[in-house]
Amino acid sequence: MRADTPNVILVGLPGVGKTTTGRAAARVLNWPFVDFDTEIEHKEHASISEIFATKGELYFRLAEQALSAELAKCRQTVMSAGGGWVTNTGAVALVRSTSRIIYLRAAPASVVRNLTNARTRRPLLDVADPLAAVSELYNSRRDLYEAADHIIDVEVVDRKQVIEQVRQFALSIGRDT
Repeated sequence: MRADTPNVILVGLPGVGKTTTGRAAARVLNWPFVDFDTEIEHKEHASISEIFATKGELYFRLAEQALSAELAKCRQTVMSAGGGWVTNTGAVALVRSTSRIIYLRAAPASVVRNLTNARTRRPLLDVADPLAAVSELYNSRRDLYEAADHIIDVEVVDRKQVIEQVRQFALSIGRDT
């Protein structure tokens, strides 16, 4: 594995397993793991919900972009981006030369099921019709997600296979660079 091996950034709708998969893949690769939302919360001393409520989405997207600039300097790191990170074209552009993006794809109904069964409550579910809300997000972001370097259908394979596909992709980009 070359020292300049690109990072792997996992993208997808909230609830597809980006953080869980990222942590596990980083562990098997023996690479560091970074969760974008956790990093922003740490830097801002506030939850993502609080940041959106008190400072707004634009402020959050600027924080996301600043973090992306920092993370673009990393190598051999598995990262989990927030669900809307792909809409921040400036942030994506900052990491494109040093990272490869994997889209963890799942249908909106599956995402709602995952979020409903999660231990922590997501604001995405606090609406009259969560499936309609997730479907709207999916439709508005689909092309951005599909522009990823690699796509894994997380509904088709089990969690271990998803992790293994991330590992194999990371190792293959290490040889190709």
